[in-house]
Amino acid sequence: MKTVIMCGGLGTRLREETEFRPKPMINIGNKPILWHIMKIYAKYSYTDFILNLGYKGEIIKEYFYNYKLMNNNVSFNLGRPDKLYIHDYNNEDDWNVTLINTGEKTLKGGRLKKIEKYIHDDEFMMTYGDGLADINIDDLLKFHHNHGKIATVTGINTSSRFGEMKFEGDIIKIFNEKPEISSSLTNGGFCVFNKKIFNYISDDESCDLEKGAFEKLASMEELMVYKHKGMWACMDTQRDMDYLNDLWNKNKAFWKSWK
Repeated sequence: MKTVIMCGGLGTRLREETEFRPKPMINIGNKPILWHIMKIYAKYSYTDFILNLGYKGEIIKEYFYNYKLMNNNVSFNLGRPDKLYIHDYNNEDDWNVTLINTGEKTLKGGRLKKIEKYIHDDEFMMTYGDGLADINIDDLLKFHHNHGKIATVTGINTSSRFGEMKFEGDIIKIFNEKPEISSSLTNGGFCVFNKKIFNYISDDESCDLEKGAFEKLASMEELMVYKHKGMWACMDTQRDMDYLNDLWNKNKAFWKSWK
């Protein structure tokens, strides 16, 4: 199953960092947050990724093109530049990473539509390139399969800078993107979609995902919430970045379930 990660946003609240690199490439420890997100999925053997690129997407391409060089100890023969010896290999040799340019200013619905031809199965997963959780991906997929609706969004408990969801049981009744005040669950990413979702978006750069497809699907009772009772955090501000790095440096990273 494909896992789509949104990597194209401007990251304006972290301008000191994102002036030179896209937000998914901001480090936690010595690895970009994008790597941490991918490791969450890889823990459950989902290693076929599609990265939707936009702002400074070439930096993400360069990172994966030079992945082995940048993440392992190496030896060079300076007289033979073709002779490169990698001393120790990482654990990501089974990862397949497809990087697709989806436009610097394209909104998330348009980004998703632009990669439709790369989705060959009836369903796929999607998340954002700045959010982490101690989520069980197998449980998320089991929930999605059991309800049989078009889309599942993971709901998390946090103050709402994000998309608020009002629900009855597990059925989302209203999806409200970034309300002023919230007392409900909010959109934490880690979504599962049936391919039918492509019928509700277009490849126009102004096509949003939340303020369009999710709202429509909620009105049709085709949008379900997986209620994540564990921990979640995103890298949206300098404070978030410092918090996540502090957890990592103290070996308290709640999202780290791999060895």
